[in-house]
Parts: sequence; C-alpha cells; structure tokens
Amino acid sequence: MRKENTGGGLCSLQLKYSVAGPGCPPGFYTKEELEPHLQRPPQDPRAPGANGKPFVSHGMTLEEHYEKLHGFNKNQFNQFASDRISLHRDLGEDTRHPETVYSVLHTAPAALLTEILLVDDASTDDHLKTRLDEYVKQLKIVHVLRQRERKGLVAARLLGAQSARGQVLTFLDSHCECLYGWLEPLLARIAEQPTAVVSPKIAIIDKDNLKFKKPVPNPQHYMRGNFNWKLTFGWEAVPNKEKKRRKNETYPIRTPTFAGGLFSVSKSYFEHIGTYDDQMEFWGGENLEMSFRVWQCGGQLEIIPCSVVGHIFRKKSPHTFPNGSSIVTRNLVRLAEVWLDDYKWVFYRANRKAASIFKENSFGDVSERRTLRERLKCRSFSWYLGNIYPEAYVPDIRPVMHGQLENIGWKCCLYVKKTNKRWEPNEKVKCNNKGGAQYFEYTSHQEVRLSADVDWCLHANPGEAMVSLKRCRFKGEVTTAAQVWTFTKGSRQDPYKIRTTSFELLAVALCQCVSKVCIQSSGLG
Repeated sequence: MRKENTGGGLCSLQLKYSVAGPGCPPGFYTKEELEPHLQRPPQDPRAPGANGKPFVSHGMTLEEHYEKLHGFNKNQFNQFASDRISLHRDLGEDTRHPETVYSVLHTAPAALLTEILLVDDASTDDHLKTRLDEYVKQLKIVHVLRQRERKGLVAARLLGAQSARGQVLTFLDSHCECLYGWLEPLLARIAEQPTAVVSPKIAIIDKDNLKFKKPVPNPQHYMRGNFNWKLTFGWEAVPNKEKKRRKNETYPIRTPTFAGGLFSVSKSYFEHIGTYDDQMEFWGGENLEMSFRVWQCGGQLEIIPCSVVGHIFRKKSPHTFPNGSSIVTRNLVRLAEVWLDDYKWVFYRANRKAASIFKENSFGDVSERRTLRERLKCRSFSWYLGNIYPEAYVPDIRPVMHGQLENIGWKCCLYVKKTNKRWEPNEKVKCNNKGGAQYFEYTSHQEVRLSADVDWCLHANPGEAMVSLKRCRFKGEVTTAAQVWTFTKGSRQDPYKIRTTSFELLAVALCQCVSKVCIQSSGLG
C-alpha cells in the first residue's frame, strides 16, 4: 500500500501516509498511477454479452445444444455462453451511488496490483495445463500455482496466501467479474483499519446467460450475511440500527458473517488471526469459521458498498467430494467445537449428521485451533450474539423438551411441510425419528417451535380444529397467548395433554386423533 511519489498528473485517492516528494502530497496517487494494469481493447457494442448484457443464442445446432448441456453439467453455469463472451468485455456504464483474470487486469490500478495467482487444484482439463502456462507468460503479472492432488478450496487458498508477495491479499472465486473502481475502496478501508476483513458488494451474474446485474443508483437496499443454527450461511436486509450508524452511502456495512468467496485482508493480519483451519477438508464452513473468529478475536467484518464485484451463484457445486456432504458437516463440527461454546448443543440438535460426527469423535484434532483462540484472547460466542448479531434468534441451549410430537393413539407424528413459502402442519404422517420437519422444541417461553433454526411456532386458532404455524415473537417481545402452551402430565394411558392459555387444543389438531399426545425427547442436550 505504501508508495513513492513520482510527480506529474492529478492527485487522487489517499490510501496511507507515504514519503513526501515532488508532485502529489504524501499518501496520494497520480491519475496515471491509477490507470489499470491492462487497457481494455475497443469493444463492439453488438458483441455477445457486451456491456454486461445477457448472452442470447439463436438457431443453435444439435452439437451446440450438446456443448451447452455438457458445459452446464460440468460447471453449473452456462459455459457455452462464457466461451463466446469476450475475455475483455466491458460491463458498461458505472451505476454505483470480465472473466476473472482479465477483469482484474482491466480494472485494478497497476500501482496497486502486485500479482495475480491462479491456483490449480489438480485439474484434469487439458487446456488448464501447458496451454494455460504458455498463455499466462504473456501477461507477466499472472502466475499459476499447482497442487499435485486435489485438496479443495481451503488448501488452495492457503497455498496462494503463502506464495503471495503483496501486503494485502484479495481472494476471488474463479467465476467473478469486477466493476470499475472495485479494488481501491477495499484497500483504502484496510489502510484505515488494518484489522478489517472487507468484502465488496456482490452483484449477480446470471448463471444461464451471464447477464451482469449491475447495482441501481440510490436509494440502495443493502444485504448482509447471517447464519442459521444448522450453520448455513444466508443473506438478510441490513437492520435499521446499522443503517442509522452509517453516516452516508460510502460507509462500510458491518456484517455478522460473510459469503467468503470474495474478500480482501491484510496479509499480516490474516496470518495473525490464524489464516484458515488447515484441517478443514475441501470446501464448506470456512466462511462462517472465519466470520466468528474475526469478530470474537478483535477484528471486524465489513461490506464496502463502493466496491462492486459480480459473481455467478450456482444452485449446487459442480464438484464431488469424498464422503459427499459429510465433508461439509465435519468442517462445521470443527467450527462448533472451537468457537460456539455451549451453543454447539443448539447446532447439534439442528443438524443430526453433525451430532453423529461429534459422538463418533470423527472431526479430527482441534487442539491447535483452541490454542489459537486462547492466545488471541478471543471473546465468547455469547458476546458475539449479544454485540455483533443481537437480532439473531437464539434458542435455549437446553430446551425444556425437544423431539417429535407423537399421537400415541394413531401412532403418527405432527409433520410440517413448506408450500408457497408457508409452513403448514400435515396430518397422519408416520413417525421417522429423523428430526427435520418432525422436530419441535418446547422453549422456556412455553412456545412449541419448529426446529432450532427457524422462527415458526405452533399457533392456536380459537374456534378452529387445526393449529397453524405462525411467526414466533421477536426477541424481547412477550409471547402471544395463542403461542403459549402448557404440558400437563397425565396417567400412563393419557401421558400428556397439550393446552394453550386461550383454549384446550383437541387432539384433532394433531393428526385428527384422540387427545392422547406425547412428546418424545431425543438427541443431545
């Protein structure tokens, strides 16, 4: 980030104090220095995908249809369109307030770009071997690093970080395109706050036609990262409290978690904070692990709205993993065992596969990561929930009861299905003892809540035979009377009666059966 002043040209963008000299004052770059590393060639506005427009194909041959299908199955986005859009495509007018390597070269100022490292995770594609090596020699600043065997995203990024010579590391997935001026705001924020881990505002590149969905001018509706208790990453609207904290549209947005595919971080801070958990395998969970670690250990996670990078969001990974989804779950158990404290029990109730891995002790040795946490004097997960993500629903660490709601007369369980974005109780479903849509928790607020990671509660409807599911009360609000349930222990033949404070719930509400209902407590906690 530090520079020597060379003089000449207009001055702009103060990033960090530097040695004074002729021309620009300390800490400023000249306009010439902020020119991109590679000038974009002239673009035909009628070319496929020009100006970020969607790729449209007409009159495709049978071979082309096959090529498109094969490419999509392999990569989970339209490789056929990608191959026909210029590597140098311009994204058109900048609407703030191209293929990844060239997109960086065409948009990143030469003075700020040390190198671009491509990490080959033991690819079997012929065009990514000698042909790629010969091609990048022309670009000089681009280098290829290769892993001898496939190890996945975490190991690939660690290899890149260890080899990098720059003061700041910027990680980008391979399926990205960068809008003009994307890099400078990220670097400027790190210069201001070296413990900040910063992400750009992510624009969507359509996986089917590669249209770049550019941000609209003000007013902006920003999203930030969150998580549920299955430890799945998600997005949510920025809450009013955070909106009020920001003084203007350029201010960073604090985010509880980040997607993890696109971010910048000081290399020295990345190493200080513990890089990645190198015992996590392949992919999955590393973004939440870093999110919790950064916040709990004194750093901050931010989205920089002036930085815009496009990303293809795929519905599923194009890659297969040894042991399938168990790899991701194992990574999440490692996260939970180091960073969640007693809240790990909530995760294990919500994720039965994770509970099994924990019981089997098959998640590897986490002693080094726990030592890292102690050495950095990191805060508790309770602190994180109270100070960084107070809006989160936090289940009871040990609920009064949890398990499936079974009608012992009909031998069936209350089951909830999702239709038209609504959760609806279903009738007469065989009990499966697998959790999921048959798993409920009876909370300390006397709610019967579906699962541990959603905010839907059983809701009594006076005058109606069936219960429904409605949103639970928000944190700090008094539970509505129609969602307060009491369990009264009965005889052996009639073990439990379920009632609300507003009326007695007949067993018709549970599989349209007689009034004998029991809740089977199962699992951890």
